[in-house]
Amino acid sequence: MIVETELVRDDIPIPEEHPAPVFQVRDVAVTYGGQPAVEGITMDVPSDRITALIGPSGCGKSTLIRCFNRMNDLIPGAAIAGRIDYHGLDLYGPNVDPVEVRRRIGMVFQQPNPFPKSIYENVAFGLRVNKMTDDLDARIEKALRDAALWDEVKRKLKTPATSLSGGQQQRLCIARALATAPDVLLMDEPCSALDPIATTKIEDLMHQLKTNYTILIVTHNMQQAARVSDRTAFLTVQGSEEEGIIPRGVLVEFDDTERIFTNPSDSRTEDYITGRFG
Repeated sequence: MIVETELVRDDIPIPEEHPAPVFQVRDVAVTYGGQPAVEGITMDVPSDRITALIGPSGCGKSTLIRCFNRMNDLIPGAAIAGRIDYHGLDLYGPNVDPVEVRRRIGMVFQQPNPFPKSIYENVAFGLRVNKMTDDLDARIEKALRDAALWDEVKRKLKTPATSLSGGQQQRLCIARALATAPDVLLMDEPCSALDPIATTKIEDLMHQLKTNYTILIVTHNMQQAARVSDRTAFLTVQGSEEEGIIPRGVLVEFDDTERIFTNPSDSRTEDYITGRFG
């Protein structure tokens, strides 16, 4: 179990331009059934910022983001090497409870996936699992407000979540993730199934949320990465069957988003963002 006091950072002031890293990733590699998926990933993810992971299909973006809340633990044959520190604590240490990790590090998936329950019970689900049922109504209202959904659903909390529009369902899933008071929100292509209007609402919501949460987002939409993120990591595929090297994802560069999109340091990044490959 992660000990609360080990995560206190308030005693050391952090200059605004250099926020403390919430994750320190060192030489992380992931294999599935012994086959490499990503390798050699080293990066520091700043707190209270939005970090985007971009790159061509198959470069391991979703694999990497699932490392941050130990979702890969649930995939048979998955193995992780290297180290990920979360506020200085080894996320894969022997005494760390993965369930507690997933409470502190919430996740929103590509397709909205509300449970076949009422709107109220969708948000209450994680609270009940984590025994956070004191003042349940207030917790649910706060989560829905934080997800910019309260005003749209406050009079129909007992109706099925599946009656909501796609964009509303995704914001409900965000509310469900926020209800348990996480520190970090992972978003794996959260807008890919949404129309432009719903996408804009999610992007606006992300800007609001980053004042209180660290956000990592996987996106294929480079314009979205440029619009919403403060930092961007570009991954690509290294190796090919023709070369006799099993393809795997590698991190090419990680920098301020503006620099990645205007003055990247690696030609592979420039080729990708200008559409010359991938």
